[in-house]
Amino acid sequence: MPKMVLLAAHVSLGSNDLSSHARKCEVTVEVEDKDVTTFASLGWKEVIGGLKSGELGLEFLQDVAATKIDSIMWPLLGTVVPFVVRLDSAPKSASNPEWSGSVLINGWNPIEGSVGDEASVSVSYPTSGAVTRTTT
Repeated sequence: MPKMVLLAAHVSLGSNDLSSHARKCEVTVEVEDKDVTTFASLGWKEVIGGLKSGELGLEFLQDVAATKIDSIMWPLLGTVVPFVVRLDSAPKSASNPEWSGSVLINGWNPIEGSVGDEASVSVSYPTSGAVTRTTT
């Protein structure tokens, strides 16, 4: 059984390659389940898929220097921007698929942590529109 360790994932938001700041990336997609149970279901619940949605979760190491993560993310607040993520920084391929779409930058935590913690920022952004998986 193949196994994989994430060592060099690619993370891009708003055409900015943020891989050197990111240390966690999570793409989740789901479909609402809609109850279509009738008397003909003979006591068994029946469901079909409804609306799809997704979320992009990221954790960054904070850097407030000019041109670094904070100065990139702050102007994006409140906007819908494209995202691209891959398991590896190599070009997308059949063995390195790419997930892409758009997300709403609905928050930013410029300061997060306790005494002695590394300065990191955890965010989660809802997708806007379709999330696609491509290999070519």
